[in-house]
Amino acid sequence: MFIQHMMGILYHPKTEWGMIKNEHYSATHVFMAQISILAAIPAISLFIGTTQIGWSIAGGEFVKLQTSSAMMAAVAFYFAMWVAVGLIAYGVRWMEKTYGGEASYEDCLLLTTFTATPMFLSGLAGLYPMLWLNVMVVLAALTYSIYLLYTGVPIIMQISEDRAFLFASSVLTVGLCVLVGLMVTTVILWSTVIPLSYISG
Repeated sequence: MFIQHMMGILYHPKTEWGMIKNEHYSATHVFMAQISILAAIPAISLFIGTTQIGWSIAGGEFVKLQTSSAMMAAVAFYFAMWVAVGLIAYGVRWMEKTYGGEASYEDCLLLTTFTATPMFLSGLAGLYPMLWLNVMVVLAALTYSIYLLYTGVPIIMQISEDRAFLFASSVLTVGLCVLVGLMVTTVILWSTVIPLSYISG
């Protein structure tokens, strides 16, 4: 069902949100059966891309990472995405009462996970880790994730359309803050790993 929902949310989101709402997944199931898979996509892609092709800012010199260094960065990035999704879901749960929502933490986690699905899938661009290409792909995925957020909030949160718009805007703000934090962490991590790998390689 997860794969079907993941594809459905990309092609017919409004219909799929209603189906997702009726599934009643537990938080454990979402983390273990969904986030664990989705978070692996960018982590594994970046591991393969940086060890087999190399990392490049503008398509010039490609710097390959040692397997041990790339593995360390990939694992850290993998679990950072778990934390990011959990934090955003917690923020959604905390804010939803203000807007008259009646959603559980599991609902908030589902909203966060499926909204972020395009972002996770955009991690496939990491197979060819050229900075400008990856940024463009992520921005395209972010645009669609925002669309999913605004279509999913009134269904999952069970609030009126007018309040849903304001609520989704608040969630977007929280999500962007977490995303920026994740990106900064990633840049710091990779800027530490890459010089070490380059010097030793």
